[in-house]
Amino acid sequence: MKIYCSGIGGIGLSAYAALQRTNGHDVLGSDRSDSALLDDLRSQGITVILKQDGSGVPADVDLFVYSEAIPEDAPERARARDLGIPERSYPEAVSELTKDHRLIAVCGTHGKSSTTAMITRLLLETGHDPTVIIGTKCKELNGRNWRRGKSDLFVLEACEYRRSFLNYSPDILLLTNCDGDHFDYYSSMEDYESAFVEIAKKLPKDGVVITHGRDPSCVAVSKASGRRMIDADSFPALTLQTPGAHMQENAKLALALADFLKIPKADAERAASSFAGTWRRMEVKGETTAGVTVLDDYAHHPKEIRATVAAIRGAYPKRRLICVFQPHTHDRTLKLYDDFLPSFRDADLLVVTNVYDARSQIEKGIVDLPKFLKDIERESGVHTINGETLMHTEKLLQSGILKAGDVLLFMGAGDITNLATKMVAR
Repeated sequence: MKIYCSGIGGIGLSAYAALQRTNGHDVLGSDRSDSALLDDLRSQGITVILKQDGSGVPADVDLFVYSEAIPEDAPERARARDLGIPERSYPEAVSELTKDHRLIAVCGTHGKSSTTAMITRLLLETGHDPTVIIGTKCKELNGRNWRRGKSDLFVLEACEYRRSFLNYSPDILLLTNCDGDHFDYYSSMEDYESAFVEIAKKLPKDGVVITHGRDPSCVAVSKASGRRMIDADSFPALTLQTPGAHMQENAKLALALADFLKIPKADAERAASSFAGTWRRMEVKGETTAGVTVLDDYAHHPKEIRATVAAIRGAYPKRRLICVFQPHTHDRTLKLYDDFLPSFRDADLLVVTNVYDARSQIEKGIVDLPKFLKDIERESGVHTINGETLMHTEKLLQSGILKAGDVLLFMGAGDITNLATKMVAR
């Protein structure tokens, strides 16, 4: 087939495109701006254009696949309809790839990428050969976010946004947590939890939900689904290369999966213990010339932030910790406003940038950033600075704030990662 991917630079759709290329299909696509992911796709023989006005969609395309970020009225989707090209959303297209496999789906509010990466390492280290699609880049996948395996196992990071994971029919479901997010789509916490119940109900009668027995929300989801639950919290804590209690929880999920797949305990524990993290998950980027250690993390939900900051504080207990946070969408910041306020308590200094407005077309309010900073300072007890734009934040950091020996942690799901990279280069 000839497959056109609109939004091909997305972390999910880029993996789908690469997999389909290895399956022998002619793949091309578009995105708004260049990136390392697009460079990697080009190196695999995939044509990428940086315009999305519809003119790049050829008439002889057999399948048009679009990222969830591409709206229905986008020029490329309109062009595909005019040409009569069959359309699939990213999760619909991936679902077709998984049909002949035993699907292990990893879902939850947060921790999905780290858990998926850890079980990928575990399966590879113990002689399994899974196909993988993950929402981050991994050392185990040669710095990529996918692999094509030869076994019947397919490991998939399954996102709940807009209930997109209901396109999948898993055989095994790993549920990391169910804390609530994406309230621009979900009407309530009950609505949010119901989506996880729905995907768990899609398991076959002999399917299992692997989750945390100490988490009431996870237990409630599992019970409501009527499927067997395996309690990951019954498995031992390991000595890990990655810091933080949340990584211990992820490791327990991996061990529970290994036990269910009858992988020897010692082999599973050795593989999980050797996991060294992934791209943008407490990733150590390096040091500045001034002797500041720079880390980059995807955390953008209050619980993720709290866990990440606590983990980094534990890893560097005697060093000053400076956090730079870029809020992701006005809607999430407003809906979870009170939860954000105490999340930075383990930091010594916090710089907050302007909100990354990823969904401007559906935002219903605007965050009062100066007030947000004052409220964080009151609740967290940490001195807070308004970083405004990334350019202004960069100037602030270079103005004498940083000292040799500091730990500089960047957090957010937007383009804050670019600043982390720039700081190391100096």
